[in-house]
Amino acid sequence: MARRRVLTLLMTSLAPIPFATIANREAGHMGHNYFKSLFAVGFQGMLIMVCMAIYAVLVQGIAAGGGLMGAIWTCVGYTVLLCFVLFKTGSLSKSIWGAH
Repeated sequence: MARRRVLTLLMTSLAPIPFATIANREAGHMGHNYFKSLFAVGFQGMLIMVCMAIYAVLVQGIAAGGGLMGAIWTCVGYTVLLCFVLFKTGSLSKSIWGAH
């Protein structure tokens, strides 16, 4: 979580440099690619929040009435699925925004 915050702060603090290249025809693609990647990072944060909300609903619905071991393995399965989905949010966000 802190890594994502630092990356977002770093990208926004360096924004004036690529923003200055947008007006130039030859170097304008650098600014456009920068803003695509900036929007991709922001969208990735939203995807992470959605995944965490879905995970919270799934884990909250686990009932121990069927057996404690079944509930534990269900929670482990949901956690592994959450980890996989969280690692894929970066590539999904970049592919949606067309960032390289």
